[in-house]
Amino acid sequence: MSCRSITVFSFVGKLSRARIFHSTRVKEAGGDKYVVLAGRCCPVSSSAADQSENGAEISSFQPPADLHHDWVGPPDRLSNLRPMKFYTPKLESKLEQELRNLRMDTQDWNQNFWLNQNITFNKEKEKFIHSRLKAKGIGLRDEEGRKNTLSAEEMAEFYKEFLDINYNKHVNYNKEWYKRNFTITWLMGRVVLQNAWRKWRRRKEVEQ
Repeated sequence: MSCRSITVFSFVGKLSRARIFHSTRVKEAGGDKYVVLAGRCCPVSSSAADQSENGAEISSFQPPADLHHDWVGPPDRLSNLRPMKFYTPKLESKLEQELRNLRMDTQDWNQNFWLNQNITFNKEKEKFIHSRLKAKGIGLRDEEGRKNTLSAEEMAEFYKEFLDINYNKHVNYNKEWYKRNFTITWLMGRVVLQNAWRKWRRRKEVEQ
């Protein structure tokens, strides 16, 4: 379990997953499988889901050079976030470039936050488990070589302590997340209006 799945500020990841898996279908091209996610594609291996759940390494994806959409890749094994390759139009306006750069920067910022947070969470959890088992005089593994674990009540103490320690960090993350998403939404609206204005002007020029 990652810290992102226990914190009360985890709605971001849940919303992303809800949008990603809306209207999915699989198609094959040249022996490779691609997942079409709401009109956008990403290549996946047949065991990508199993690799993600087991924490195994997932190879980075590379969309074709002539892509015409944003591409969504498989989850990163540490941050649990899906990377995106952003489409760059040939005649990209300054406003479109500003929007794309902000989305790229936000993706990097989000990736770094959850990567570091999840690594810290896992390290602290292991330390907590080891210390509690040691206090009980129990080894890390039983006689059959299986890992010894703590009860749900004992682990709940760790989860609460971790959330309390990182409360301000999560609050600041949420503030920055809302700020960035508001700006992205605002720029997206401006881009839509800009493109609509361009189409209207071209149509008028053709009519004349």
